[in-house]
Amino acid sequence: MKRVVLGLSGGVDSSVAAYLLLQQGYDVVGIFMRNWHDESVTINNECPWIDDSNDAMLVAEQLGIPFQVLDLSAEYKSRIVDYMFSEYETGRTPNPDVLCNREIKFDIFLDAAMKLGADYVATGHYCRKATVVKGGTEVHSLLAGIDNNKDQSYFLCQLTQKQLSKALFPIGELTKPQVRALAHEAGVVTADKKDSQGLCFIGKVKLPVFLQQQLAPKRGKIIEIAPDNQLFSAPASGRDVDAVRFTAFVYTEKDGEIVGEHTGAHFYTVGQRRGLHVGGKEKPLFVLGTDVVNNIVFVGQGEDHPGLYRLGIFVVNDDVHWIREDLKLVASESKRFLARIRYRQPLEWCTLEQKADGLYIVFDEPQRGIAAGQFVAWYDGEELLGSGVMN
Repeated sequence: MKRVVLGLSGGVDSSVAAYLLLQQGYDVVGIFMRNWHDESVTINNECPWIDDSNDAMLVAEQLGIPFQVLDLSAEYKSRIVDYMFSEYETGRTPNPDVLCNREIKFDIFLDAAMKLGADYVATGHYCRKATVVKGGTEVHSLLAGIDNNKDQSYFLCQLTQKQLSKALFPIGELTKPQVRALAHEAGVVTADKKDSQGLCFIGKVKLPVFLQQQLAPKRGKIIEIAPDNQLFSAPASGRDVDAVRFTAFVYTEKDGEIVGEHTGAHFYTVGQRRGLHVGGKEKPLFVLGTDVVNNIVFVGQGEDHPGLYRLGIFVVNDDVHWIREDLKLVASESKRFLARIRYRQPLEWCTLEQKADGLYIVFDEPQRGIAAGQFVAWYDGEELLGSGVMN
């Protein structure tokens, strides 16, 4: 009997994953990953990780599987939290959930599972895996989940072939309503539990609150950039690499007028609307960019502001990652793919072109809110082929 070590988070998805694995005849071990327990960022004196851990333990007892808590807080701090803070402090916007999967669940947790004699690790992600043999070697594909509203393949865009070879995604063929129905069938206590909206395995702690309690506030200017600013007049028509802008607009204090104050440029990201607290404008204000050195937030009116949109993304070679290494582009090669720059964004057509200095991605339609530090992921149909960190 093959052994599967499951990340049992205390939510309904991982609970049903455990139930399905048992039905499929696996020897299942449930492990709750304790990734953060800094009391300074709990909300309303709640202890979310304790609640989730207790729910995970109850599910394990109901299903009759072994259970333990694995404290990965030191690794989570060094690999995820410290990186997050350093990125935000330099004006970039990291994605902690993508990093958590790459660095924690499918690295540290995977290693721990292998020491317990696991053949596989499993999670409650809404995605799928397919395996074929090419030239005598197994090749693993990461596929989107059946439920388009819950597909979480984007969060796994940094996985490797080695990591995928050990991964199982038991609920990837199901929709969320089907998962809820199976939870009731199994009689687990999490059947009606709401989905977590917090950081990866931290629980109810939301990112803005987390940042504000860890990074010092610093008041600075909010400067509005008019849509007819000459910065936006440079031609960007055409679809070849040489005709498209691949870097963010660089603003200075002289490019606009002061319209308010903020509490720290490192708290804001491109495309953000909330938290500016500036009224009296004809259209809502959106963040166009930040200058963390001079502590300035640049904004523009309306969702159609030209500063919010770019056709192109550049990814340096060191930040280009192919899950399907057998399909990666070579120098001077280009190919059409579908891509997204954030979770749940509809897939958009684009052209990827590999050059000597990195990967250039040109979208058919301008993309809103491209933020340096975030991940772009590209797909061939339902298969996620690779990803990269945007500049």
